[in-house]
Formats: sequence, structure tokens, C-alpha cells
Amino acid sequence: MQSAAAAHRVHAPPPMPSYIPPFGLRTVIGCLGMLLAVHVAGFNEHVTEIGLTDIRGAMHIGHDEGTWLIAIYEAFNIAAMAFTPWFYMTFSIYRFSIFMTAIMALLALPAPYMPDVTALCLLRAFQGLAAGCLPPVLMTVMLKYLPAEIRVFGIGGYAMSATFGPNLGLPLEAFWFEKIGWHWLYWEIIPLAALAIGMMAYGLPKDPVHMERFEKFNWLGLIVGVPAICSLVIMLYQGDRLDWFRSPLITHLAFWGGAAFIVFVVNEAFHPSPYFKIQYWRTRNIQAALLSLVGILAICALMSEIPTTYLEAVRGYRPIQTAPVSLVVALPQLLMLPLIAALCNSRKVDCRIVLAAGMLCLAAAAYLGTWLTPDWVRDNFYPIQILQIFGQPMTVIPTLMLATLALGPADGAFISGMVNMLKGLANAVAFALFSALTRRREQYHSTMLLDHHGTHGLALQGQGNAIAGQLAGTSVDAGHVARNSLQVFHTYVHEQSLVLALADLYFALIWVCLGYAALNLVLPRRVYPPRPPSSPAPVR
Repeated sequence: MQSAAAAHRVHAPPPMPSYIPPFGLRTVIGCLGMLLAVHVAGFNEHVTEIGLTDIRGAMHIGHDEGTWLIAIYEAFNIAAMAFTPWFYMTFSIYRFSIFMTAIMALLALPAPYMPDVTALCLLRAFQGLAAGCLPPVLMTVMLKYLPAEIRVFGIGGYAMSATFGPNLGLPLEAFWFEKIGWHWLYWEIIPLAALAIGMMAYGLPKDPVHMERFEKFNWLGLIVGVPAICSLVIMLYQGDRLDWFRSPLITHLAFWGGAAFIVFVVNEAFHPSPYFKIQYWRTRNIQAALLSLVGILAICALMSEIPTTYLEAVRGYRPIQTAPVSLVVALPQLLMLPLIAALCNSRKVDCRIVLAAGMLCLAAAAYLGTWLTPDWVRDNFYPIQILQIFGQPMTVIPTLMLATLALGPADGAFISGMVNMLKGLANAVAFALFSALTRRREQYHSTMLLDHHGTHGLALQGQGNAIAGQLAGTSVDAGHVARNSLQVFHTYVHEQSLVLALADLYFALIWVCLGYAALNLVLPRRVYPPRPPSSPAPVR
């Protein structure tokens, strides 16, 4: 029986972490402070991204320049996630977390007063770098400091950054801009960051500094990896706007960024002090979990973006009017995440079944979305959002369990950088897919609608022009009425083609969700929730 259990291990039992404090209320407060700091970083990302239109108007920034604010922030944010574990293992979790949270908050102070776009992009790059350092620390804290019997609840807390935080971004943007002022789209993080710093300073264990790790510092990995990741992320965020590989910039970013990333991966495989261990990819569970994590988070991001895009572009909603659609998903997560974590913490429950059931919930939500029409209003999206209340935590928590529970606490630092980098890349992939697919499908449907109008226009001519009839009384100039009629007609065509494009996205998501449900029932092996070492582990 022992040999059968050993066959399912990733490797031999890892050494215990250098310092594990006694668990108590103080440690809980420190972990909650770390969780709050990660949510603050998420708000800093999502609120300013959602409120970019209002920020551009207030700071007199053009559309194209505004897209670079998002791309540069995300590039440095994702790059920081890959390299963070090495640095907090060196400087200690306690010092590193407090320092990065303080830097992120302090950089928000001058943001509304930047003199030009270049200065603002530079500031956002440093702020993204500081914010990206926090999520990997949270994963390690949950795996290292929480007792084995409640470690799944720590994974559920980390999952909040993927389900609760992004859905709360739109309501927060609406509140700050409409009720307080646009400056607070930047400044909102300052009081929350101060609270998080206080909780971390009180509760996080003051583990020792290991400056001797600089003797084996991975210089090549840092010098090659940061530009590689930044290039690939910028390519994803700017690709559709610049028409992908018809743009020399996108071509160079893809070629040189891809080549540098290959060098980075090879270096990580052989360096004695890597930023993360490529060898983990040899394990079926980690392969399935990390690939599923990218897909699931991209699906969640797409399903959150579609209602917002429709309500703003077709119905003309402001963020404050769209906010209830996001709140329907966000607020119940405070209850659903602990419930799903408790369910997955039972050894009688196979987390793979929970994951497949969650994917079926998301597939059902996508099916309801295929009935989208231009007559929909905010209330029509509530059934879709209710299904996501169950689907999002039921997919994210089991996926993180499959990725982390096959490893020991000492491996948390090596897996956290990989998981968080892929988590950030999932948002970039979702952005690129949404931009490219929406544009292409909208162009297709627009062409088909105009083609049908041109083909059958004469057949309908005897029924009169309804648009011109409605506008005839607005002007005595027939030419003016004709121009306005043509403009109204093209507005209708644009609305119809966009609605059809968004319905196509929902249809595609049905099959993607079903594919992931089947994949995760077959590919990964079952993992059991952790228990104290004295408890005998069941053998499958």
C-alpha cells in the first residue's frame, strides 16, 4: 500500500519550510491582511481599467494612448508574478509584502497629476510591478502558515482574487466616479492598503532574511524573462488594435519575445536557483490544472465582459447602471467560496466532479446567452449571472487544489509564481480573444446584413421606408432627411451585428466549457484535502 501511495507523489516528501509559526488569531489576522492587500492590488488594476474612459476624459488622453496605460500596467504586473517568489524567500514574506503594498499605495498619490501620458505610463509600470508581487505571496502564505486541515479554505481565500475582486471592479468604479470624484479611481487603494499593512505588520510572522541567496542569483533568468513576458503581454493587449502581424511592432514583439521566453524556460530548467521549477510540468495533475486555470479564468473574464459590452454599446448604460449585473456575481462569492471550500475539504468528495459540475454551470450560462437580442436590458442577464455564482467558485477552487495539493508546503514558492503568472496571462488572453473575435464576427454579420439588404431592397421597396417616414417631419430638406435615415440605418446594422457577434461568443463558450469538463474528468488524478501528518492517508 505504501508503494501505491508513493506512485502518485510528484516527488519525495519535500523538506519542511524554514519557519512555520504557531497557528493562532495573530496568524489569521496576518493572512487576512495579505488577502486584503491582494484585493487592493486587484482593485487598482480593474477599477482603473474599467474607468479608463472617464480617466481619459478627465486627463485629456486620446484613445490609442489610453490603451498603452492598460498594456504597460498589465505587462509589468504579470512579469512581477513570475519572479516574486525568489525575492520574498530572500527578503522574507513579512518585509517584502509590507514594502510592496506601501509602494503600490504611495504611487497612487501623484497619478492624477501626471503631466503627460509618458509620465503616467512610467508610473503605472512601477505600480503594476509592485501590485504583481502580492498575489504569489498570498498563495504561499495560505499553503505555508495555515494548518493542513483548513488549507483548502486558504485556497478558497486565494480564489477570491479571481472571482470576487474582478466582479467588484465595475461597482467600485461607478461609485467612485459618480459619487466622489475621478481622482479616487487612483486613490481608493490608499486607505485599504494602510489597513492591510497594519494587519500584516501585526500578524505575519517575522521570518528571517536569507541574503546569502544572492550568491546564486539567477541574473540571466531575470534579464531575459522580464522583457520576454512584457513583450508577449503587450502583444496580446495591442495586437487587435494594430491588426496583429500586419504591424511591424506586433511582429517584433512576438518574434523576439517568443525567442527570449524560450531562452528563459531553458535557463529555468537547468539553473540551480530557478524562479520556478519547469519540472513540475511533467506531472499530469499540474499539466491539467495549469492549462485548465488559464482556460477557466479566460472563460470567466469573457462572460463578465460580454454583458458589460452589450449594455454600454447597445443600451447606452453608464457603469453605475451596469453595476448591479456585476454585484449579482460578486457579493454571493463571500458565501459561496467558503461553502465550496468546505465541500472540497471533505475526503468523500472528488474535486474533479465539483470542477466538472462547475463547468456545466458555466456552459448553461453561456447557452442562455445565445438568446441575446437587441431588446435585452440589465434584468435579462441575471439568470446568466446567477449560474456564474455557482460556476466560478466550483471551477477555480478545484483547479487550484489539483495544482497545489500534490506538493508540499515548501514547494509553495515554486508553484505560486507559475500559477500567478498564468493567472495574469489568462486575463491577457481573454482580452485578446474578446477583441479579435468580436471584431471579426461583427464584421462578418455586418457584411451579411448589408448584403441581404442590397439583395432584397427592391423587393421591400413597395412597403416604404419606415426610417424615412419617422424622420420626414424633422426637416423640410429631403437630402438632410435621407442622410439622417442612412445614419439611423447603419446604427441599427451596427447594433444587430454586435449582438450577433456576442451571441456567437456565448455559443463558442458552451463547447469550450464542455471540453474542459470532460478533460478534467479524465486527465488529472484525484487529490485529497490535506490532513495532519498523524492521520493516515487513504490509498486509491
